[in-house]
Amino acid sequence: MNAPYRQEMTDITKRATVESIISPRFYTTDFKAVDRIDVSPVQGEWDQMMSEFNCDANRYHFVRDEDFDAAVRDLPPALYEDFQDFLVTSLTSEFSGCVLYSDIKKSVRNPEIKKLMGYMSRDESRHAGFLNQSLKGYGLCIDLATLKRTKKYKYFRLKFILYATYLSEKIGYARYITIYRHLEQNPSNRFHPIFGHFKEWCNDEFRHGEAFALIMRSDPRLLRGFNKLWIRFFLLAVYATMYVRDHTRLALFDALAMNPREFGFKVFRITSAISQQVFPLTLDIDNPAFLRGLERLRLISERSKAAKRAGGFVGLVKRSVLSLAAVVTFVRLYALPTRHNDLPSTIRTAPAW
Repeated sequence: MNAPYRQEMTDITKRATVESIISPRFYTTDFKAVDRIDVSPVQGEWDQMMSEFNCDANRYHFVRDEDFDAAVRDLPPALYEDFQDFLVTSLTSEFSGCVLYSDIKKSVRNPEIKKLMGYMSRDESRHAGFLNQSLKGYGLCIDLATLKRTKKYKYFRLKFILYATYLSEKIGYARYITIYRHLEQNPSNRFHPIFGHFKEWCNDEFRHGEAFALIMRSDPRLLRGFNKLWIRFFLLAVYATMYVRDHTRLALFDALAMNPREFGFKVFRITSAISQQVFPLTLDIDNPAFLRGLERLRLISERSKAAKRAGGFVGLVKRSVLSLAAVVTFVRLYALPTRHNDLPSTIRTAPAW
């Protein structure tokens, strides 16, 4: 292996460890609280779900075969940069779940949760490994051991972990199935074979979300009172982060023949429809003020990056002012009326969107 290749591999791992407001994070939680989870109120559904995990329908799915290697081709510079960012961010997010679930499994005695976390860490490990194989097609590779050791960990209370990971898994499902269905109708825009694996992949994401939905439904206190305010916060944070991040990848969406705004709102609609199975509210994404707020956050993010590139004292002052503007915009979005969902329904199979 020559020196430039080693340097590139090192750089891509460092890129995965960079912290920003829209980058995936690694989490830890209160393992004693996890041990106190009691799924007996939803035992019948829980046993059915665990049987599905045990069947491991996707155990042979994440394999990069010869056709996969042959299909990897040179990409225009802007598309290569955006696609590389997509792979790195997706890998970091999947590996974050793998690490969290693995740590919970090792740290708790609750047999039901221990078994569940083993299944989910298995799935996320496959996802992260498959993404890393895709990077290797371009001479890149993230050192997962280094990523696990050097990435900063954020402590979240158990209920925050449940809200955040539930939404992460469900919005992951919505993103994968939306891209897959679009490329089914526009196969000429499938510039990389990884997109052909999204159908089965998104089923893993959907099932993971179902696991957290059952845990929350087993303790209705998590969905009442002041916890509604936290649910509202995490819904907005996840949607806003996705919207801003996707608009940094215009070359990728252009190659896929997709509009990032239209894509974002389709994903929001799918996620909102699914989350009604457990959450007592959804965001009113049809409110014109919602789009205006997201657009303002996007512009603030772009200006903040420009100020960072400019550097110096003036750049620092601009970034501080823009950070305050982002907080104010987020608060205004948070204050928008929500749609109440008094009768959550149960969705145990992935809808055919």
